[in-house]
This record gives sequence, structure tokens and C-alpha cells, in this order.
Amino acid sequence: MKKNLILLLLLLSVKLVRADEGMWLPYLLGQQTYADMVKKGLKLSKEQLYSINKSSMKDAIIIFGGGCTGEIVSNEGLIFTNHHCGYAAIASASSVENNYLRDGFYAKNKQEEIPSKALSVQFLVRIEDVTAKVEEVLKGVSLNERAAKLQGVYGEIITAATSGNGYEARVIPMFRGNQYILFVYERYKDIRLVGTPPENVGKFGGDTDNWEWPRHTGDFSVFRVYAGKDGKPAEFAKDNVPLKPKHFLPVSIKGVKENDYAMIFGYPGGTNRYETSLGVKLKTDVENPSIVSLRDIRLKYMFEEMKKDPAVKLQLASSYAGIANYWKFFDGESKQLLKYHVYEEKQKQEATFQQWAKGKPEFENVFPQYEKAYKAWAPYTKVRIYLMEGILGSPLAAYASSLGAVENAILKKGDVKAAVAAADAARTNFLKEENKASDQKIMAITAQMFYDDIPKDQHPIGFYESLKSFGDLGDEKTYRTWAANVFANTMILNDAKWKAFTGNPDATVLQDDPAYAYASAFVKNYVGKYLPLFNQFTTENNDLGRLYLKGEMQRQPTANRYPDANFTMRLSYGQVKPYKPRDAVAYDYVTTIDGVMEKYKPGDYEFDLHQDFIGLVKKKDFGQYIDAKRNTLVVNFITTNDITGGNSGSPVINGNGELIGLAFDGNYEALSHKIQFDKNLNRTICVDVRYVLWCIDKLGGAKNIINELKIVK
Repeated sequence: MKKNLILLLLLLSVKLVRADEGMWLPYLLGQQTYADMVKKGLKLSKEQLYSINKSSMKDAIIIFGGGCTGEIVSNEGLIFTNHHCGYAAIASASSVENNYLRDGFYAKNKQEEIPSKALSVQFLVRIEDVTAKVEEVLKGVSLNERAAKLQGVYGEIITAATSGNGYEARVIPMFRGNQYILFVYERYKDIRLVGTPPENVGKFGGDTDNWEWPRHTGDFSVFRVYAGKDGKPAEFAKDNVPLKPKHFLPVSIKGVKENDYAMIFGYPGGTNRYETSLGVKLKTDVENPSIVSLRDIRLKYMFEEMKKDPAVKLQLASSYAGIANYWKFFDGESKQLLKYHVYEEKQKQEATFQQWAKGKPEFENVFPQYEKAYKAWAPYTKVRIYLMEGILGSPLAAYASSLGAVENAILKKGDVKAAVAAADAARTNFLKEENKASDQKIMAITAQMFYDDIPKDQHPIGFYESLKSFGDLGDEKTYRTWAANVFANTMILNDAKWKAFTGNPDATVLQDDPAYAYASAFVKNYVGKYLPLFNQFTTENNDLGRLYLKGEMQRQPTANRYPDANFTMRLSYGQVKPYKPRDAVAYDYVTTIDGVMEKYKPGDYEFDLHQDFIGLVKKKDFGQYIDAKRNTLVVNFITTNDITGGNSGSPVINGNGELIGLAFDGNYEALSHKIQFDKNLNRTICVDVRYVLWCIDKLGGAKNIINELKIVK
């Protein structure tokens, strides 16, 4: 174990070769990396960043929900995160009468805080390098047995780490499976909404400004974590108490200057910096264009209905936001990968590797095997995407597909009662979010797109032939008529039919249901013919990735490497900096309230503002949050930090360990960042904490929240 830990330390401590690139494991910071952080302005010791035995900065950083980051900012468990991270909880707490999503909300005392029962947060307790244990189990294991063996040893390690303490744990492979690390967490489930700006502040600019700079978005929300009276995690109860955290972040209102040190702690979700040229080509040629076109259609029909009715907007808001965010990302990623010739650059790197690998049995066949694996899978890539993003992009079809569990229970004489009960509970949740008008259009057009774009020999047998009774398969009207028939006749949308079915579950009745027949035809087609191919490709690709990176480590033992992001705690560091995206264009490193007013469009879906906001700005009532240099209110700023999805809500911290902003986005010119970091153009877009506090204090009137913070002036 010690040997493996030393190896990882060496890998993480090598000299940086690209400015500000790297999502570093804070608990294994190498000396050279730390020295570079100090050189750029860090004033804290390693132990102040991460310590097992003492409180440290890592104790203030949390996993917020299932895919974001948050930070503790008071000694009473107050949480700052992004507005889009709290979006679902805010929408869930809202109603047409109390529309907190639209109008904003601030609890003036703890009794007014709103329980968010679907939310939880996780604190990192400790880590352990378990590579030796894992590799011992994998000795002599074949490729096809590897996954099962991994799950077995993971289970043993996790059980040992969590037995009797209430913790959760995950074993995460690093460096493509060349290292394995155990992460132990403590989860708190009583989380309450404390505050949110109006949506036209928290999401100002909407999809138009998403992934863009200059930006003028107040992307923040405020929550609180509660514990039992013993300070331990507890289910929601009125007599629970605010958590007393091990550490919380002071909040600086001194503001930012060009070249200031900026450090971001958080949980970046995923990068693939060691991707091959083959993977890049498949992404730009097939995967991303397919996802973009299918999401474009779904967003179009959802947006049409959301504009008509505030209740529908609330109903679809969270789903729409999730689809839209990465619709634009996938489009931009492809463009940047092509623009900067990443495919060609990867090919050059691989040619160098192959030359080195000649005569080395472990590595010389890596790329011939890669090519064979991609050749076998590439023809079926599109059918998988069109199922996941197209056919199952219809919420009705997605729910109907889940009824396969009921069918299996009936046919295989399993626990039918439990399967039906689970399906009934899921149906209740589905109906709350189901908008029939948009969904019916989505079902029709995605079924037609599958017919038009996927080779006929990959279609589910007999399905499209059955549609001929509704008209010509080349006519959009045929699919609209068919979808209307599905929605009119499925038991899923008919309470009486559903009650009859759940009272007497019958496989034939389920199979004859038009929604289930549709969804199951495509799912069974994929599962039966293409899922085994995908699983084989994934297994081979993962193992080849492990060998490729292992070889690269041997070929360049002192090269700059850090593990790909995988939703484990990381630290990135950089500086506040402007940039020049193209000829004759230069962007400043901050935006101000003046820019918000320049973009303001009364009544516009993305750029409207409340009159009280406008009134405060006109009076220049910025209080202690004003930027002295500019004599106005700074809204957003940019840094050179390396982040990705999952870092949303991450604290942006100065050299003294004080909160100066919240990371919430990246810039369009560097959307290739999951695969390749651009040292010149990469920027992280952050909401200035002074704007956050102004919105809470001046706009929201929640002085009680401000008084709870440790503000550094």
C-alpha cells in the first residue's frame, strides 16, 4: 500500500507544464504543485487545506445533492451553492400562489426555512489508498471476469469501512484503473431552503448566455444543513438543530483584481483527458451531433408549452434546465475539438507512443486492439443514442419502459406485488411532472427521427410496419396521429385502467398497452442485440485505456499528470484574468450591474427584471458591496481555473482561504475542456460574492443571513 501511495504522490507532484491546468487531489498535493500555489498567492499550509486529524478547508466543502458542490459559510451549517444546483428544490417548494422560483425567497428566521426532503449533502470523512488490495484480487483474472471481481473486492472494502459507523463509501479508480482509492462520506438528509434570488436574477440570460462570457448571472442559492441534537445525521424532524460544522469559510468583500490568486475546491464530475483520437472522432462525427439534434427537438416542444402557462413552466423547469445545459455544451464541444484539431494532435501523441511500444509485449498491441474495438462498435453508436436521447426522451416512453420490471415479475413468477407497488409509486411522481402536450409531440418526432436516421436493419422488428395503419412512414402526420392514439389509449394516463391493471396484473394487458408496446419494442431491440456489443466495447476500451496510460507513465515518468475528474474532491488553482477570444476582441475579467441593465428587456423570458431590482440599481444602493475601483457593483468575474460539471456551486477562494465567489460555468471558447484543456482560452465564470450578498441584503432584505456570516472587509 505504501508503495502505491508513493507512486501516486510522485504522479501528482511533478512540475506543471500548462498554466493552471489540473484538478488536483488536495489530500495528496505534491511539494512542487504546492510550491507553485504559494508562488501564485496561496497563504495557507497543506494541513489547512486538507487534514484528517484537524479541521481544515476540506471540511467546509460538500457534495450538494447528486451532482453539485456546496460550501459551508457559517457556524450554523449555512450552505452557499448555485441557483441551478438548488433549482429542483426551489421549484418543488414553489406553487402558483407562492412562486419562489419566479419571485425569490428568503427566510427571515429559521422557522421559515423550507424542508427540501429530496436533498442531501455529503461530507468527506477520509480517504485510503486500496490499490494493493484490489490488485491482489485481480491477479491472473481474465478481461471478462475483471468487472465482477472488481465489484466483489469493492464490496468487501466498503463493508469494512462503513460497518457500524453509518458512513457511506465508494472505491474510485484513478488513472484509468492504475490506482484505486477509497472515499468515506457522512451524509446529512435534513436540508432546508434558506434563500434564493428571483429566477430572473439566478438564471439571468437563460440559454442565450449559457456558457458565454460576458455574463451577468446571480447564480446562487442558500440552504442549511440540520442534524439531530447529538450533531449526527438524522431524518427531517422539527426539533433537529443547525449543524455545527468542523470548518466554515469566511466571506471576503474586498473584491478581486487582475492576477489575484483563485482556488476552487469541489467535485468535478468527469473529464476524459486521456481520450484517444478514435474516441474524439466518434464524438465529433456521431455522438455529439446526434445528442444535439435530439435535445433540440425536445427543448423546442417543452419551451412552447412553458411560455403559455406559469404552472407548466414550474412543472417542466427543472427537466428543461438539465436538458438545455448540456445541449449547448455538446454543440460547443464538437466545434472546439474540430477548431483546435484535437483529433490530429491526439494522433501525433499516439504515433509517438506506438513507436516507443515496439518490442514491448504489454503495450505494442494497444492501438491495433483499440482500432478493432471501435470498428466493431461504431456502426451501432447511433442506435444507442437515439434510444436514450430520442425514444426515451419522451417522459411517457421513459416511464413505460420501467414497467419491464412488472412484466418480468409476472412472467418469471417473481414478487409481482412489490413490482406493482414500485411502479404505482413511480407513476405518481411521473404524473406530477408529465406535460402531455409537449410529450406527445416529442414522442411523435423522435419516433420519426429514429425511422429516418437509423439503418433499417437496426429497427425493432415489426414496429414500424405496425405504424403503416396510421399512414405513410415518410409523412410527419402519420407519427402525430399514432402518438395521439398512444396518449389516448395507454392505461398509464388513465386512472381507471391503471387501477384495474394493478388490481389484477396481467402480462398480456401490459404488452398490449400502446405506450408499453412502443417503449419495450425499442428497449428489447437494444438490450437483445446491441447492449452486449456496447458492454464488450466498454470493457475493452476501459482496459486498453488502463494499459495506454500505464505505458505513458513508463514512457514519460516525470510528465505532468493528474487523474481525470470523477466526482471526487479536487482542488484547482489559477488567477483572475481577462482573455482575447479572437482577433480584435478583448474581454475584461469582470462584469458589472451596468451590463445587467444593458441586457434588460422588459417582458423577455431570459432578460426581464423585477422593478424593485431596477429601483435599487437606479439609486445605486450598493452599500458595502460596491467595488471601490469601479464605483459600481461587480456581478461576475473569470479565472483561469480548471473545472468541469460537478464544480457548479464550488467556492472560489482567495489566498487567505476566504470565499470570493461561486463557480458556475465555463466559456464557450474552451468547451473542449473535458478532453483537452486550453491554456490560453480556458476560463471559469464565477458570481462575485459581493453580488450574492447584495442580492440577499438589499434585494431580499435578509439581513439575518448577512449577520450570520464572518465577513472580511
